[in-house]
Amino acid sequence: MDPPKAVPPKRPTGPRDPVRTRAAILEAATHEFRAKGLTGARVDTIAKRSGVNKRMIYHYFGGKEGLYVAVLEATYSAIRHAEGDLHLGDREPLDAICELVRFTWRYFIDHPEFLSLLGTENLHRARFLKQSSRIRDLHSPLVATLSHQLARGAEKGVIRPGIDPVQLYISIASLGFFYLSNRYTLATIFGRSMDDPTSLDARGKHIEDVVLAYLRP
Repeated sequence: MDPPKAVPPKRPTGPRDPVRTRAAILEAATHEFRAKGLTGARVDTIAKRSGVNKRMIYHYFGGKEGLYVAVLEATYSAIRHAEGDLHLGDREPLDAICELVRFTWRYFIDHPEFLSLLGTENLHRARFLKQSSRIRDLHSPLVATLSHQLARGAEKGVIRPGIDPVQLYISIASLGFFYLSNRYTLATIFGRSMDDPTSLDARGKHIEDVVLAYLRP
């Protein structure tokens, strides 16, 4: 009689690739932090939602605060990479800036987790964002591109000189951020819808008009 064949050990189930494992954790954590903020978020819930053992979360991120910082970095990285795909440096100055305005507005609408996480971190006075070693480098290409296009526009006579690229971006972002973050109170105060498609399109056009008026010589 032949000896019994050895039964190979069962392969462990669940994510095994480090990249996929981290991505699953970050996706679940983003949902949890958006819904409950840093204080209310629970690692147990994140582990269950991601399908990853809780010990792996501590292995990769060191704990809830480390995971929260990683979520912030991933959130900022996503919008910066999406901006890079616009190739704004290859466009004419006014077209590039208008495209950035349109993109920013649509991104805020399509990614409510971005605004939610920004609100949470501002409540903490950027205490955790300050721990990131990547955050300033993530924003440098955007500032450089805006600086380049503002200088080109001034040389061509289509943009007034002396515009601070950081102030310009803050204005572009804030014109959308305030509206979306306060649309429920604004709707109540003014008695009009703020988040139906027509109203959102009108607000996006308004932001573009305001920015263009500011840029003109």
